[in-house]
Amino acid sequence: METTTKPIHLGRKISRIRELRGIKQEVMAQELGLSQQTVSRLESSEAVEEEMLMKIAKVLGVTPEVIKHFSEEAAINYFNNFNDHSNSTFNNHCTFNPLEKLMEVIEENKRLYERLLQSEREKIELLKERKLD
Repeated sequence: METTTKPIHLGRKISRIRELRGIKQEVMAQELGLSQQTVSRLESSEAVEEEMLMKIAKVLGVTPEVIKHFSEEAAINYFNNFNDHSNSTFNNHCTFNPLEKLMEVIEENKRLYERLLQSEREKIELLKERKLD
């Protein structure tokens, strides 16, 4: 009985990694200096030239080996294991609203700017008074 192994379909792997990383084809195309249609064709290709694979890997933030050996099942297991362990070890809940903190900082900057502006106005008035004397 003869068994044949399925050839590695690099394009599908590239596509899936891109999707997992939250990168749109248009963005990837722009980073590679290609058209979106060319990226689409690359993702439907079974084989990708080594030089292009290196460029794509860089854009995706992985190594070419990660793309070549990517497995959907391994990725799911990794994230499931990561979440299972991190939830029991770490408490990753914010105790404050980040937007409220940002607004507080903006308001503080406004107050500082107003104080600086008032100080500059007072300096100008003092200089005017000295000039008149």
